[in-house]
Amino acid sequence: MKRVVMLISLGIFVVIIVFSVFLGTRQPVTDATDANSPLLGKIAPSFSGSTLGGGHWSLRAERGDVVVINFWASWCEPCKVEAPNLSTFAYQERNRGVAVIGVVFNDTVAGAKAFDAYYGSLYPSIVDPGGAIANDYGVESPPTTFVLNKKGRVEATLLGAVSVAQLQAVVKRVRE
Repeated sequence: MKRVVMLISLGIFVVIIVFSVFLGTRQPVTDATDANSPLLGKIAPSFSGSTLGGGHWSLRAERGDVVVINFWASWCEPCKVEAPNLSTFAYQERNRGVAVIGVVFNDTVAGAKAFDAYYGSLYPSIVDPGGAIANDYGVESPPTTFVLNKKGRVEATLLGAVSVAQLQAVVKRVRE
């Protein structure tokens, strides 16, 4: 009887170790899915607003640049995965005619500011009181990303956490 209990315990221990190694070594999924949006090919809805840092941002002021609009929230787990990717991308593209803007989706200003500070965002984010911007873009949940061409047309809609490589590929396609 003792031997059976010991073998079962050893088997459970091995399963726990294997499962722990699996969870500890897997990479998070950071490739968003291309989505069909009713906005594709159309001029993006214009918006402006106060940034979390106290400034002002306007989509109209970015005409002539490729614009990446990312809807995010502090409570969103995939947003936590993609936050460093967006900052890296924004930093790499800062002098190459690409503007990155975050739009806080269904979140508190305090929560968004804490998230922004924790992840060291290298791009501005604006507050979307009442969800007016999200409604105009048809956003149902974060993270959702739109890429606009230099004329302000929506060229891509991505659902889920984006990677640096994915953003680079989409922006390269939009520039061509």
